[in-house]
Amino acid sequence: MVATVFIDYDEELISTLSKVYGDDLYKFLDSLKRPPSRYYVRVNTLRTPTDELIRRLRVRGIEVYKDEYLDEAIYFPVRHNPNIPSVSNYVIADKKASESVILGSDLYIPGVLGGKFRKGSEVNILTPYGDVIAYGIAIVDSEDIKKGSKGVAVKTIKSLYEVIKVRELPEYSEGLIYPQSLPSILVSRLLNPQANEVIVDMCAAPGGKTGHLVELSKGKAVVYAFDHSLRKVEDMIKELSRLGHLSSVKVFKADSRYLHTDFPWLIADKVLIDPPCSTLGVIPKVFDVKRYKDITTLSKYQFQFISEAVRIVRKGGLITYSTCTVTLEENEENIRRAIKELGLEVVEPYIKVGTRGLVDELWGEYLLRFHPHIHGTPGYFIALLKKN
Repeated sequence: MVATVFIDYDEELISTLSKVYGDDLYKFLDSLKRPPSRYYVRVNTLRTPTDELIRRLRVRGIEVYKDEYLDEAIYFPVRHNPNIPSVSNYVIADKKASESVILGSDLYIPGVLGGKFRKGSEVNILTPYGDVIAYGIAIVDSEDIKKGSKGVAVKTIKSLYEVIKVRELPEYSEGLIYPQSLPSILVSRLLNPQANEVIVDMCAAPGGKTGHLVELSKGKAVVYAFDHSLRKVEDMIKELSRLGHLSSVKVFKADSRYLHTDFPWLIADKVLIDPPCSTLGVIPKVFDVKRYKDITTLSKYQFQFISEAVRIVRKGGLITYSTCTVTLEENEENIRRAIKELGLEVVEPYIKVGTRGLVDELWGEYLLRFHPHIHGTPGYFIALLKKN
C-alpha cells in the first residue's frame, strides 16, 4: 500500500520545475509522497555531548546513528510499513495532520475532518483523498469532535512509515534534542557563529535555527530573533525555554523587512534568512496545490528580506539565505539578483554536502541544493553571502 500524492500544479509551475529536473521531473514528483530516509534531530550540545546522548538512547535499545558530517546531528531510521490492518471504522484527517500521522504521530482532534467511530474502536486514518495511512484506537467518540474537544482523537498503532516518536522521549522533554532536518541544521553551521558577534535571525519561528546559533556560539553570541506573528513568537519562546536558551536570545515581534526603520540601532555581524517559501521540498506530502504565481509572488517577498539584511549587516558581514523549496525563482534567481543589485558576494561554504547550485557561473559551485529523490532529504537550498 502506497499513499497517493495528489499534485495540483499549473502548467507554468510544471515548466519551471522541468528547468530544475529535466528528465528526472517525475522522479522528483514521485519522491514527494515519501518521508526522508532518516529522521534527524539536533543534539543540544550545551546540555549534553552527542556521544553521551547516543549512548543513553542505545542503552534502551533505540536504533540511532551520528551523522557523517555534522557532529551535533543524529538520526533514526525511517521504515516503510505497507501492511496496515484494514478495519470498518475510519476517521479522515486534514492535510497537516495526515502528513504527521503518516510518520506515526497520533491524530489530534483539531486535525479531524470527519468520520464515525466510538471510543475504544479500531479505526483507519485516511487522508482527505481517502488513502489509508494508519491504523489506531479511537480515544474519543466521533460526537466529541463536534463539541470542540481537544487532545488526542486516535492513538496511532501502525502507520505507513514508522520512526521513533521523538517527542515522547524523555530527552525531548529535558531539552536535549530538537527535531530538525539535515539541511536545516547545516544553515546555522555555515554561518559559524562566534562569541560576542551580533547575529540576527530574521524569520526565526519556530526557533530551531535560533537555538542552534546559541549552541554553536556556546551561548556567547548576541542573538536577536524576529518574527511577525505573535502566535509564532509565543511558540518560539516556549521552544527556546525548553532548550534552556531563552536567556541567550532577544526575541521581538516585528516584520523583519523593516528592521532598519524599527530598530535603527541594530548592526549585525551575521544575518540568517529563512523566509516564507513555496515549501515544494517539504516531504512527505499527501497532496499539494500550487500555482506559478505563488512562486513569483514569494520570490519578490523573499528578496525584500535579503535587501533588508544588507541594510543591517556590517561591511564584511555574512548572510545565510535558505529555503525548503526547489524553484530557480526562489533560489538561484534571488541570489543572482542579490549579486547584481545589492553587491553581495557568494562565499564558498566550509562544509559541502548535497549538490551544487543550478547556474553556470563560478558562484554556482558554492550554492548547496538537496533533492528528495537523490539525497533522501527534504528539497532545500542554501547560500552563504558576504557584504562587500
